[in-house]
Amino acid sequence: MKGYVTVILRGYTYEQVKTVCEVLKMGSKVKNVEITLNTENALDTIKKIVSQYQGALCIGAGTVIHFDDLKAVIALGVSFVLSPIGFTQEMIQYCKEHHVTSIPAAFTPSEIYHQIQLGADIIKVFPANEVSQNYANKVCEPLGTLPLMAVGGVNSGNVKEILTKGGYTYAGSAGGIFKKEDILQQNVENLKKSLLIFEEQLP
Repeated sequence: MKGYVTVILRGYTYEQVKTVCEVLKMGSKVKNVEITLNTENALDTIKKIVSQYQGALCIGAGTVIHFDDLKAVIALGVSFVLSPIGFTQEMIQYCKEHHVTSIPAAFTPSEIYHQIQLGADIIKVFPANEVSQNYANKVCEPLGTLPLMAVGGVNSGNVKEILTKGGYTYAGSAGGIFKKEDILQQNVENLKKSLLIFEEQLP
C-alpha cells in the first residue's frame, strides 16, 4: 500500500472511479483506492483501473467475502484486499502466496488477535465509529502494537486524531474525503478542493 489512507469507492461506475483516480494522482498523500465488489460491474471496473493506474496509485478490492471472490480479484492484479468480516487461514495464505496485502475486518480484541494469529497484514476495525476514537489504543495496551485500520466515520475533521492519538496506523473512508454528489457528477474542481482539505489534516 502507498501511505496510510484508503479511499473506499462503492456503487460508482468505471468513469466515476476513473475521475477520482485522476484527482488522486494530483494529490500527495492519498494513493490507495478500494473498489468494492458490491458494485455493479465491479470486476470489469477493477480490471480497467488496475491496468491504467497501478503504479501511480495502489488499487485494491473491497467487500471480499468469499474465497472465489478473493481469487478473482487477485487474478486482476489488485495490490490489496479488504473485507467487512474476517478471512480464513486459506484466504490469508493465498494473499501471501500472491504478494497481496490482506486486510480482513475484526471488532473485538479476540477477533483482532485471531486474525493477527492467522497472519493478516492489517486488521480493519469496522465499524470504528461505533466505539471511541481511543478504542485501538485500548486494544493495543495488552496486545502490543498492532497494524489497525479505522474504517467507519473517518473524515477530515477526525482523521488527524485517529492516526496520531487513536492507536490506528491506517484509515479508510467511504464518504469522508469526497462528497458523493461530486463523484456522481464527476465534478473535478470540487473533488480537488475536497482532497486538499482532507490532505491538509493528515499527519
